[in-house]
Amino acid sequence: MRIAQVAPLSESVPPKGYGGTERVVSWLTEELVASGHDVTLFASGGSQTSARFVPCSRAALRLDPECQDPLPHHVLMVERVAEAAQNFDVIHFHIDYLHFQLSRAKDLCQVSTLHGRLDIPDLVPLFKEFPEMPLVSISHAQRKPLNWASWVGNVYHGLPADLFKPQYSPEKYLAFLGRMSREKRPDRAIEIAIRLGIPLKMAAKVDRADRDYFEREIKGLLNHHLIEFIGEIDESQKQDFLGNATACLMPIDWPEPFGLTMIESMACGTPVIAFRDGSVPEIITDGRNGFIVDSVEEAVEAVARISSISRRDCRCEFETRFTAARMAADYLRIYETQVCSSASEQDLAIQD
Repeated sequence: MRIAQVAPLSESVPPKGYGGTERVVSWLTEELVASGHDVTLFASGGSQTSARFVPCSRAALRLDPECQDPLPHHVLMVERVAEAAQNFDVIHFHIDYLHFQLSRAKDLCQVSTLHGRLDIPDLVPLFKEFPEMPLVSISHAQRKPLNWASWVGNVYHGLPADLFKPQYSPEKYLAFLGRMSREKRPDRAIEIAIRLGIPLKMAAKVDRADRDYFEREIKGLLNHHLIEFIGEIDESQKQDFLGNATACLMPIDWPEPFGLTMIESMACGTPVIAFRDGSVPEIITDGRNGFIVDSVEEAVEAVARISSISRRDCRCEFETRFTAARMAADYLRIYETQVCSSASEQDLAIQD
């Protein structure tokens, strides 16, 4: 099958450091190429891929000091994709709704995976205007605010089975991996560790949008002797960071669309203690690959009984449910449905 993958331009594919969507696009692209499909990747300059590559910006826009507005770059990328549309059986967009107008005008055979939160009132009139756009969610919880939209599938993220190795003899520390943002609640992670008297290692980036929150509410908390702020880490550093942890804390306070950290931890054999929000109950099987909690008090109690979780079960849950091979197979079924649907519509148009 001839497939186009269209990635956001904020990060390279895969990202050099933090970056969930672009990392997923990379894993999916590589799996599709390995399966024998003809894949073209539209992404930022600096990306690395086995697919045919079309760079659509000089570099990852987040890291480009000369980029003041990412939107023009994305508009131009969508135009380039549309110009080459006849070369593809299906186009897979990962850039939210930026292509909707052009996809309608050109009647593109395409599908959009939505990677962000959808509980934003401004989105309602937009998706009602484009009811024909085929959408894929990354968790069933994510789609609830727009459950009437044109969902054609739900595909959980997956990562390569050999990317991380399980570690069955961890050290005694807790891990926090992600962004230093209000919705990720690093303050909760710090409170949990201090209450338990267990070291906490924090590998997190500080975006410009989160800089004020970090400076006002988090920076001062990092002075505690139990807290080690590592900063942003890359893929190669996650093996030791997650694999050696007693548990990974995910004390979120927002409707998490997926939460890649959870399956990265599971791949390392590390159980996850996560607050009950968004996708968490779909990813974590309470008592098997981690614990689902509703408060800091419950999280503290969960860490105290983390030894009841089998790290081998965590790895097994990952291998069963969250590999890149499974993710690619799920998407291929959706692509085939979209191609057949598009062909049927064309046949009907010819008959009319």
